Amino acid sequence: MIFHRIRWRIAIPYILLIVGGLAGLTLYLAGFVRATYLANLRARSASQARLLAEVVTPRLVEEGPRAELTALFGEYAAILGARLTLIGADGIVLADSHEDPTRMDNHLFRPEVQQALALGEGSSVRLSKTLGYEMLYVAVPIRAHGAMQGVMRVALPLDQVERDVAHLRRTLLVALGVTAGVALLLALVIAERTARPVRLLTETVTRLAAGDLQARLLPTTRDEVGALTRAFNQMADRLRETINGLEQERSRLSAVLEHMADGVLIVDGEGRVRLVNPAAARILGVEVAQALGRTFAQVVRDEEIITLWRRCRAGEGQQVAIVEKGRRGPFLQTIVTPLDDGGAGDSLVIFQDLTRVRQLETVRRDFISNISHELRTPLASLKALTETLRDGALEDPSAARRFLERMDAEVDALTQMVQELLELSRIESGQVPLQLAAVAVQEVVEPPVERLRPQAERAELRLEVALPPDLPPVLADAERMQQVVSNLVHNAIKFTPAGGQVIVSARAEGDHVIISVADTGIGIPADSLPRIFERFYKANIAHSGQGTGLGLAIAKHLVQAHGGRIWAESVEGQGSTFSFSLPVAEEPAASC
Repeated sequence: MIFHRIRWRIAIPYILLIVGGLAGLTLYLAGFVRATYLANLRARSASQARLLAEVVTPRLVEEGPRAELTALFGEYAAILGARLTLIGADGIVLADSHEDPTRMDNHLFRPEVQQALALGEGSSVRLSKTLGYEMLYVAVPIRAHGAMQGVMRVALPLDQVERDVAHLRRTLLVALGVTAGVALLLALVIAERTARPVRLLTETVTRLAAGDLQARLLPTTRDEVGALTRAFNQMADRLRETINGLEQERSRLSAVLEHMADGVLIVDGEGRVRLVNPAAARILGVEVAQALGRTFAQVVRDEEIITLWRRCRAGEGQQVAIVEKGRRGPFLQTIVTPLDDGGAGDSLVIFQDLTRVRQLETVRRDFISNISHELRTPLASLKALTETLRDGALEDPSAARRFLERMDAEVDALTQMVQELLELSRIESGQVPLQLAAVAVQEVVEPPVERLRPQAERAELRLEVALPPDLPPVLADAERMQQVVSNLVHNAIKFTPAGGQVIVSARAEGDHVIISVADTGIGIPADSLPRIFERFYKANIAHSGQGTGLGLAIAKHLVQAHGGRIWAESVEGQGSTFSFSLPVAEEPAASC
């Protein structure tokens, strides 16, 4: 529709206003001219009626012949161009210039007659039944000797008046048409000049809405439209700054969601996943692209988590629970929070992987249990020995000496345990200085092996060293690495039955040297293998002997302090292989 365009919304009311005003003025002027004509005719006719009343009064009083009045009226009517009628006080027509009075109706109740009798002058405009066209009737009373003698009426045809008014109306209509045409052109010009900046502004806003943040409009006027254009440019500048800021914030938020360890999902009111970060995808075992748009139940596949979400959606507020997915985890702390966004029913779901925390908690409990056990055995033995001595063993010198020797051995075991704990604590906290230097692999391996060779011979084991001659030197603290090799070889001897063998070997892999200790012992159960480097953890309690269970933990932290790693491979009943890596020494290194 044309009213959808601002140009026409400006032009058409403007044109209608002008045309309506001129049309009203035309009607008013036509009516005013007609009323003025009638007023002039009425005044003139009233004067003529009074003059005629004075002329006919003597004849009317004397009651002369009616024929003379009719003839007289005919002469005056020809002179005045009007119709003359003499009406008696009783309404009977006494004389008329155009009709036979004897054939005319009683005129007592004609409006102009009634007005004349009541007010002294009367007039009316109506269609003459006798003549068949509109006439102006003006009547005045005739009084003589203090009595009402009759009414003198003058009637004028209005055809000339109507012709003059019609001519004036035609003239005004022509003027109206010309003025309307000029108004139309002027309105279109004004409307176009007004609408063009708005149209250009609309086009620029459309470009801005489509993403063109550089779209601007040059102000061409200093009026309201120019002010609007300048305000729009300022708004566009601020909008660009705001969008750029939002994009930066969005990038930061995306980076946070991308790299955060906690899983994050946003679920809409219909239960479909609208956002999922990589951590959540990893925890739930799905692909990000596959999860988007699917139902929450299809993505999480866990009834307990789905129940939490349903409770939150039902208006029960934030839901928090620790959920174990599967028989071996992971352990997830699940937090479902409603998003207050106008009642859309969206929910924020956060998954915190507590598997490592649970493992550390297990390690802590086992550590407390193990150290309690390790301390309880020597302390119980010391308690028993002291009670035995107190009960009379002191009186037997040989028994007392034997008990004291056993007490000394138990104290030594406790002292060794405390020293190893302190050393492990210092290593973990980085308080043990390492004298790093380029060291030959033989210097790391052979001294501890030779110290333990007599123990291997007593256990009827074959202890061998297989080192290639071309091994590069390693960057290490020789004494600390000998301690690691000693712990590994000592464990291999302890858990290998008689007739077995222990082989210490090394090989170069890239920028590291791998040193391995392999045995043909009892092996390690598969479920214990991930935990053998924990403090006090013993995979084979029955074969652990008097060890503290700290040797592998110390070895692990020493290797890691050198920038290497340590691991174990084992098949229960077939033996184990412990390996650790050390970086190759490119050049002699200073102490640290």
